[in-house]
Amino acid sequence: MRTRSACAARCVALLAAAAIDGCVPGTAVAASAAVATPDAQPPTRYYLLGDFARVEKIDAHVHVYGVANHLMAQAIADRFRILDINVDDADYPPILEQRRDAVALRARYPGRVAFVTTFSVEDFFSPGWSAAVLRDIDAAIAQGAVGVKIWKNIGMALRDADGRYVMPDDGRLEPIIAHLEAHRIVLLGHQAEPLNCWLPPEKMTVRSDREYFSEHPQYYMYQHPEMPTQETILAARDRMLRAHPALRFDAVHLASLEWNVDRVADFLDRFPEARVDVAARLVHLEYQAASEPQKVRRFLIRYQDRILYGSDAAYGPDDSDVAAVASLHRDWLEDWRFLATAELMHSADFAPAFHGLHLPREVIDRIYRRNAQALFPNAWD
Repeated sequence: MRTRSACAARCVALLAAAAIDGCVPGTAVAASAAVATPDAQPPTRYYLLGDFARVEKIDAHVHVYGVANHLMAQAIADRFRILDINVDDADYPPILEQRRDAVALRARYPGRVAFVTTFSVEDFFSPGWSAAVLRDIDAAIAQGAVGVKIWKNIGMALRDADGRYVMPDDGRLEPIIAHLEAHRIVLLGHQAEPLNCWLPPEKMTVRSDREYFSEHPQYYMYQHPEMPTQETILAARDRMLRAHPALRFDAVHLASLEWNVDRVADFLDRFPEARVDVAARLVHLEYQAASEPQKVRRFLIRYQDRILYGSDAAYGPDDSDVAAVASLHRDWLEDWRFLATAELMHSADFAPAFHGLHLPREVIDRIYRRNAQALFPNAWD
């Protein structure tokens, strides 16, 4: 959980916004006017921190299990709709149980919940595996699923009889990818991990990655040099995308290129049908914003119609975890502070202070709502 503090004085925030607002003409003038006239209204093209609970938003990357009424009460209070993503992860309930919970949650909260299904790699090498997965995907779509998730076990865990790691462009996945492309079903892809996964602890950029890979050593590639490199996994993903140019693809976690927004931009330029979300990777944008705020801000503005907000929050199946709900609310609010305001902020993940990016209202609306609605039409109707 992140711990950050806000700047107390509005004038400092406005001056900071002027300093990083080089690609939005006139902001410095507006900021100067606001400092000179304390009672002046803030520019209408920007949201304030207090607008958080008044703006309709979508968290397009959560993992919710069980009843989750307490979480949904907080989401409704914070004006969030959610995209509940099933995942083929042994740390979570079985896939059919995840789907059952998602279908029930969607039925209880119509217009508030959409969900994405996934597939198991169990029996991957059996002759009928692809056909069985296609039948299962079609059944999930009939139940209301709006997309399909392919997880990092493809590329980082699953191996064939000769010990070779199965990659996203494996021929056994081809019928599934082709089916999704033909039917315009969104594929959400989590391939590889942050670059920190391949670095020693002292060279990792953020504390949360050090903690995650300490707790999940099986995915800490620095300790497993015999396993595929990040470049190998991402190259296979990109080959899959080149082979299916019409595939609607959501490269979650900033496409595992989180360490440099230029690399994310290059990915988006190469694959026009692709989108990215910021789930569990906003901290990496904050880290870059501590030294290059204009670069990060320009990236988000330039690709404002290709980026989705997501938290990667996990909740359930126990619905009595009040602390988890409160923590998610704080994280949602702090993410808004970073993207929408120019306040001075601090992170428990790294030492340098940074300012919020103060993105224009229209950019916030796209990242927080419109892009998800466009990628998943009718999901929250």
